[in-house]
Amino acid sequence: MSEDHPFAPYVRILARGKTKSRPFTIEEAEDAMNMILAGEVRPEQLGAFLMLLRFKEETAEEIAGFVRAARATFDLPDPIPSVDLDWSSYAGKRRQLPWFLLSALVLAENGVKILMHGTEGHTPGRVYLRDTMETLGLPVAASFAEAAAGIERAGFAYLPLEVMSQPLRDIITLRPILGLRSPVHTVSRLLNPFSAPYILQGIFHRGFQDTHQVAGQLLGYANVAVFRGDGGEIERRPNKPCEVFTCADGILGSETWPVLINDPVQPEDTEMDVQRLARVWSGAEGDEYSTAAVTGTLAIALKLLGRAADMEAADIEARRMWEGRDRDHMGLAA
Repeated sequence: MSEDHPFAPYVRILARGKTKSRPFTIEEAEDAMNMILAGEVRPEQLGAFLMLLRFKEETAEEIAGFVRAARATFDLPDPIPSVDLDWSSYAGKRRQLPWFLLSALVLAENGVKILMHGTEGHTPGRVYLRDTMETLGLPVAASFAEAAAGIERAGFAYLPLEVMSQPLRDIITLRPILGLRSPVHTVSRLLNPFSAPYILQGIFHRGFQDTHQVAGQLLGYANVAVFRGDGGEIERRPNKPCEVFTCADGILGSETWPVLINDPVQPEDTEMDVQRLARVWSGAEGDEYSTAAVTGTLAIALKLLGRAADMEAADIEARRMWEGRDRDHMGLAA
């Protein structure tokens, strides 16, 4: 009789039925992900593992263990650059342009050092950040070293997931094959490769805020803000209240930001012309929704960073920073 594959026990833990299956401990999750990233798992095992996790819904402990394993594989530069804010972008936008990019560029213009990271192409019909940045002439880093140089030079860099971890990128591309997202979508958002002290997280599905929040706490991330943003990105929807789940100096909490636009119906951009981002930045175009999306997102970041005492002060400061932007130079394209 042949022996079980070394990864078989991890599938068995999840698949033993209602009474015997259980979640992984952090250590078990880390060990399982170590094997996956090392290429020691058969494709059929990986598919079963991912969908069993998806069916039961991953725990904060499991996510933290997976993130630990992934972070341990990074080929980081020495020294690691000083970064203020980690900003992930893994969902893509469908109904509105990625206005959050302008929020991040305003922050960078005002001295906040930001690492953005993400991936693209896993869901049809969405506009992804990498494609947007390339269209606008903004740089996309091809290595950790390039990202570090971008942060030192301009206070901002975008790092694709495949540069950080090709195996994680490969798993995300399984979405159309499996038909569902996998826990790697959550894991990737929490990678924080340069160990920024402040982390913004955007989610799409209701009920996952606390998983991200607690996983961040377990990973030792002292200051995290998680909210259900437009399309699953880190972007405040101006026409809806925004509940933000926080970890402030390691203490969990939440706060509800008010609506910025009274019309409850979100307008749909049928053209999704990313060049419009540049026109709005320059002031050549503009409307109430785009302005509120930019400043509203910016306000949440400012409060997380400790640059505003409360929500009202954050909204005021965000509008001031947006009005004071250098309209002749869109961030890194200068």
